[in-house]
Amino acid sequence: MPRKRRKLNKDMEADIAAAKRKVELFTALINDIRDEDIQGEYLDAFAQVRAAVIHLQATYITDGFCEETEGTLALYRGLIERFEEEYEL
Repeated sequence: MPRKRRKLNKDMEADIAAAKRKVELFTALINDIRDEDIQGEYLDAFAQVRAAVIHLQATYITDGFCEETEGTLALYRGLIERFEEEYEL
């Protein structure tokens, strides 16, 4: 049976690219922290955000624009907002 063609969405692609850039920026900022204890705390707190972006990108590549990618994007937005509120970089 032929595989169903995945639906693409330019806005979601732009959001994914922006999320990847933000994760790269925050990771670099966290890695610049000199105190290892604080750096470890920030990395642990940021791990969920990074995992959400990785999952979002992988799901979009395999499934395209769907409920799961929309949900993961909303999850990422909530996680990054909470991280920015709780941690100062």
